[in-house]
Amino acid sequence: MCGRSKDNTKSIECDTDHCNEKLHSAKDLLGDHSEILSEEHSQTVHTHKRGSDIDAEQEPINGKQGHAEDCCSAVPEHLDSLVSPKSVANGIRTEIRIMQMDCPVEENLIKKKLGSMSTVKDLDFNLMQRVLTVTHTPNSLQSIMGAIRSLGFEPEVSGNVSKKKNTQVKKNHWWPLAIAGVAALAAEVIQWTALPSWLEAGLALIAVFSCGLTTYKKGWISIRNGNLNINALMSIAVTGAMLLGQWPEAAMVMVLFTIAELIEAKSLDRARNAISSLMTLAPETAVVQQTDGTWQEVDASSVQLHSIVRIKPGERIGLDGEIVKGQSTINQAPITGESMPIDKSAGDAVFAGTINQSGSFEYKVTAAANNTTLARIIRAVEQAQGAKAATQRFVDRFSQIYTPVVIGIAVTVAVLPPLVGAGTWQEWIYKALVMLVIACPCALVISTPVTIVSGLTAAARRGILIKGGAYLEQGRKLKTLALDKTGNITHGKPIQTEMMVFNGWRELEVRTTAASLASYSDHPVSQAIVNATTDLKKHDVEHFEAIVGRGIHGVISGKNFYLGNLRLIEERFTCPSEIKSTVKKLEGQGKTVILLNDGKQVLGLFAVADTVKDSSRDAIEQLHKLGVTTIMLTGDNPYTAQAIASQVGIDEARGNQLPEDKHRAIEEYSRTGITGMVGDGINDAPALAAADIGFAMGAMGTDTAIETADVALMDDDLRKIPTFVKLSQQTYRLLVQNISLSLGIKVVFLVLTFMGMGTMWMAVFADVGASLLVVANGLRLIRK
Repeated sequence: MCGRSKDNTKSIECDTDHCNEKLHSAKDLLGDHSEILSEEHSQTVHTHKRGSDIDAEQEPINGKQGHAEDCCSAVPEHLDSLVSPKSVANGIRTEIRIMQMDCPVEENLIKKKLGSMSTVKDLDFNLMQRVLTVTHTPNSLQSIMGAIRSLGFEPEVSGNVSKKKNTQVKKNHWWPLAIAGVAALAAEVIQWTALPSWLEAGLALIAVFSCGLTTYKKGWISIRNGNLNINALMSIAVTGAMLLGQWPEAAMVMVLFTIAELIEAKSLDRARNAISSLMTLAPETAVVQQTDGTWQEVDASSVQLHSIVRIKPGERIGLDGEIVKGQSTINQAPITGESMPIDKSAGDAVFAGTINQSGSFEYKVTAAANNTTLARIIRAVEQAQGAKAATQRFVDRFSQIYTPVVIGIAVTVAVLPPLVGAGTWQEWIYKALVMLVIACPCALVISTPVTIVSGLTAAARRGILIKGGAYLEQGRKLKTLALDKTGNITHGKPIQTEMMVFNGWRELEVRTTAASLASYSDHPVSQAIVNATTDLKKHDVEHFEAIVGRGIHGVISGKNFYLGNLRLIEERFTCPSEIKSTVKKLEGQGKTVILLNDGKQVLGLFAVADTVKDSSRDAIEQLHKLGVTTIMLTGDNPYTAQAIASQVGIDEARGNQLPEDKHRAIEEYSRTGITGMVGDGINDAPALAAADIGFAMGAMGTDTAIETADVALMDDDLRKIPTFVKLSQQTYRLLVQNISLSLGIKVVFLVLTFMGMGTMWMAVFADVGASLLVVANGLRLIRK
């Protein structure tokens, strides 16, 4: 029996990390820093909790990434609102939306520019959301925005980037590309005719400048800032081809590059917007009761807390709340991934995005539109998208080496062979230009984030909230999984099965005294004793004390009483051998036994039993097939632990586990490989923190679990853990495939170039074609 009082639980929720993440108004936080309080800097606020792994992995702002790539800027249809500027320990943290920040090349460009500014303390990039979080000194925001604009970007600091605003983006005109395509084809045809060469050159120039001005502009900015991204490399290659007289090829390469980038941008946006599909689950309006009793349809974002909302059959629920009138069957699959409808009535919680299948009801709103369970899930996944997994960090480091090495080889190829008389300058310079295009690691760099984001989104759709790519990658290597018993393996709703009275006490008095003490604790075992005495009037309890891992103590009518397990009684008092025998017998049947003591003798015995979930047996079997060893760590006695473990097939069971015992056990198992811990996010906090992957069960509607767990399961179905492991394995396989594809294609075209068979347009396909392949391959996770 865990001694956790209802009063004591409040203090647990206010740990350091959570206190640091509490929301404050921008005005209170920023004081005199009025620069960030313009009209467009409104305050639709939410917070992202950063996992420790993410903070540890953040790269220095002056580090060089060398991601020589760039993509077209196609704006996603849905963008989450930004966090308003807020004070942090070393300055002010501001989120900046940069719609042209598509790929790591822009990240590298911005990082180099801002990293040299003394007013910038830290930079955090989320390319998939196109958001840059800057930690800076007061009164420096305008200079930072100016620096970003000097790179050709259009930064925006805003707390209310609305969906409508984001969908009303300027579309690229198709006719310049069409003109370029026609001109390039014409130039290609003319080179095989007797028409004058100046006509061929003129058409090629029309093609290049009709669709390539943006490329040249970005390329110049890149070169000016000491970066060689795909735009710079492509500009150099096309210009070089024209100087060599390869007019048709220069024109066709620029046209193909532009077309390929448009296609690539569309593909990338599918990955960027994958999580946005969750945003459409909650309707934008709600039917709210007015002060005069009438009903009116209003914008869901304007609905106040405690408002009454009406729902009809077939409608989606727009906000979190509690049913106050009526009953219905609700499909919670959008949140939990479980399609089995749940019957709900007055007093039950409902969640935004779920579907009312039958019946009408009214509910009281308990969370604003930007703080519903669905909204918190979306924010958590978006935050996880910005965290780099181990494979992604490796690829980033590799690309820093790959691009300069290939450029160096290209320069050598252009200069050395002609100097030694191995060919003409034109021949080798052309080969070098082809290699410059191949030097761009676009496909390689985007292969990992696209796959990771797809995996995170696929998990969210299954009711599994993963707090970062690092955990998604680690899941496939899970070797040991420790589980708390109550609520995870069992239903967590035990019932009292036996009750005995000793030493001449009356049964009614023993039951009432025990229930009075138990009513001050929210542990399931205590509640089982309380529920068995609903017909009795409880005594007042003074000086209530929760004794962790043992039981509870309180004073009733001036007398001390203790209600707890055999361990509590033996440590403080004595327990007759006949009562011990009874306890051991009941525990051997898988029951939890609680004793009532008045400080002198045992007055009564209560046996409580929980039932095992059917899903637990299936989950443990699946985990064993995946090679995962399962361990039960429970505060229950060893006999009960072993009995439950035998029922579900768990490999090992440890009973009488205090929080510090569970922590030590996790540290022990961690020495042999990746270890996971399944707990409730509060009592098991030390063990969850020590585990490589901490799982929180039944996180739907629970702020603490969503914020603190590495992986939050939105319902209490243990089978989601083997699903998580399988998804991790699938993600890793796709990562390997994508990295192999992107590198393999580059190697093939490098060899062809050395053999004199590679052309510039082939190099374009080698770069952008590989990018399209890895994006399409990575998106397979979402389609499954």
